[in-house]
Amino acid sequence: MFDIVINNLLGFISFFAVAIAILTVFLTVYAFITPYNELALIRQGNVAAATSLAGALLGIALPVAVAVAVSHNLLSMLGWGILACIIQLCAFVAARVILPHLAEDIPQGRLAAGIFLAALSVGVGIINAGCIV
Repeated sequence: MFDIVINNLLGFISFFAVAIAILTVFLTVYAFITPYNELALIRQGNVAAATSLAGALLGIALPVAVAVAVSHNLLSMLGWGILACIIQLCAFVAARVILPHLAEDIPQGRLAAGIFLAALSVGVGIINAGCIV
């Protein structure tokens, strides 16, 4: 019985580590493609930046969690995670097209833009998660 627990624990650690790596890479790329520094804005108390970044994090965490749940191996999970990242980054690009002044709105603390971006990210993340088979 102890072997089963150890084997399951090693699987948990492996999947958890890869999932955290996916989130970290996504947030790094996301921060790189946004025309403003979310963390600096958040440190300054910018609620719009905090809201939009929180939405991006939830939007990627949802499909990554489903990828962990349905994948039978790390390679499959990693593939779904990479696809989820691409889709979430495309959602941000779409938001920039829909809201052409987004690059100014978030740094200026316009909460409506932050809420819209967060909702778009979470909505796309839910659909993305639901499509993983």
